[in-house]
Amino acid sequence: MKILVANRGEIAVRVMRACRDMGIATVAVYSDCDRTAPFVRYADEAVALGGNAPGESYLRIDKVLDAAKRTKATAIHPGYGFLAENSQFARACRDARLKFVGPSPEVMDLLGGKTAAREVAIKAGAPVVPGTDGPVAEHLSDADVLAIGSKIGYPLMVKAVAGGGGKGMRVVAGPEALINAVRTARSEARTSFGDAAVFFERRLLRPRHVEIQVLGDEHGTVLPFVERECSIQRRHQKVIEETPSVVVSPELREKIAGAAAAVTRRAGYTNAGTVEFLLDEDGQFYFLEVNTRLQVEHPVTEMVTGLDLVQWQIRIAQGERLTLDPSRLLTPHGHAIECRVYAEDPEQKFMPAPGLIRHLRSPAGPGIRDDSGVAAGFEVPIFYDSLISKVIAWGEDRQQAIARMSRALSEYEIGGLKTTIPFFQWILHDPDFLAARMDTTLLDRVLADREGQPFQEVSIASEEAAVIGAALHTFLQGRRTPSESGGGRGAATSTWKRAARLDALRS
Repeated sequence: MKILVANRGEIAVRVMRACRDMGIATVAVYSDCDRTAPFVRYADEAVALGGNAPGESYLRIDKVLDAAKRTKATAIHPGYGFLAENSQFARACRDARLKFVGPSPEVMDLLGGKTAAREVAIKAGAPVVPGTDGPVAEHLSDADVLAIGSKIGYPLMVKAVAGGGGKGMRVVAGPEALINAVRTARSEARTSFGDAAVFFERRLLRPRHVEIQVLGDEHGTVLPFVERECSIQRRHQKVIEETPSVVVSPELREKIAGAAAAVTRRAGYTNAGTVEFLLDEDGQFYFLEVNTRLQVEHPVTEMVTGLDLVQWQIRIAQGERLTLDPSRLLTPHGHAIECRVYAEDPEQKFMPAPGLIRHLRSPAGPGIRDDSGVAAGFEVPIFYDSLISKVIAWGEDRQQAIARMSRALSEYEIGGLKTTIPFFQWILHDPDFLAARMDTTLLDRVLADREGQPFQEVSIASEEAAVIGAALHTFLQGRRTPSESGGGRGAATSTWKRAARLDALRS
């Protein structure tokens, strides 16, 4: 088996590590600006896609499939983002006789649209938030739209059917704002997803966001995992995730997990996926959506279960049966928290801050895992999501996990650009966060209360380290582009040995 990883950055490295543990050869595909990226060097082979923008590179199905053909890859892992939830891509892989490491294109079509997924959830007996049964037709008059809003009740959410990441989503407090919210949501949805369809959903006041990881094999078995708490969100985008949730009892866990399994089993789901729910203050949960891919936050689940989800994705794609003990998956061992470190400036409303990484020292020590996609000397490009790494902390309980995360962030050194590390150092000491008094609106509220106060500065890299980082950048830029079918583990190993020597000098 040989797997082409149709992605970049930390998730590409993460998938390749799982493959290496399994003795499976890997192929990287890369854009022009990612030529010297760590994931390219880590792969056994690397193929240039050309271009920089996603539409010129990572979203080009024809180029990705051509790379698989040239390297004789037998499977494709999409990671998350880009083509990961694109049923057209999954279909194209099947037509090319390549194993797509994920659900079938038919299931992706069924669950990819939020309104269609609601219908599946209703048929599976899962509770759903009151809302429209389908998209709100574009030809309706303003009066008709207002009538629909009045029937659902306010506040409500206008949400893109094909949406995600907070795009195409608007909160509407009353009827006077509904028509404009629909127009702007449709416009944003059309730009972001090529689909202007929107639907309405009642907005729950201060809910928690919990989700259930599931694995389904090709023999009809679907297994749910312990929940993840993802309520710390900025503008509907997750920034901190943890497991388990402190407000979910074993009895409630069984109910939510059962609903997740029922939804995915009814859809005929295979491989890894996540069913998301909202949890109100009374402990009632409501189906939200299904993500038909591996989640960014999957490491916290791995930390409390001891399982490698990517390896299980591959094993399922190879036709293996799930042989896991269901009770083990619903019984967390300890507590885990993840912080997403972005190249963003928290002082400037989290504006992207791409640039050259002149120095990098990742955190380590007991209970710490750093899933990184960068190295000293690499320039974070402007064309993609600015995620640098994910720091995951495990502890015997939540208090220890938070303490370890705080320590890890204090050790994390990134010189040359702004990051969200100071922001995380602040939020980890917020009284509401420490007491787990959280909901999906907490972060936006406390950020508004700060009224522009600066975040605590972190220690900056030494001048000597910056010089070494610049030298490494020059070294990497001077290397020839990896061969289109022979980047090779030998070349990758050589590169990382040299990088390690530079890191030793820095120490």
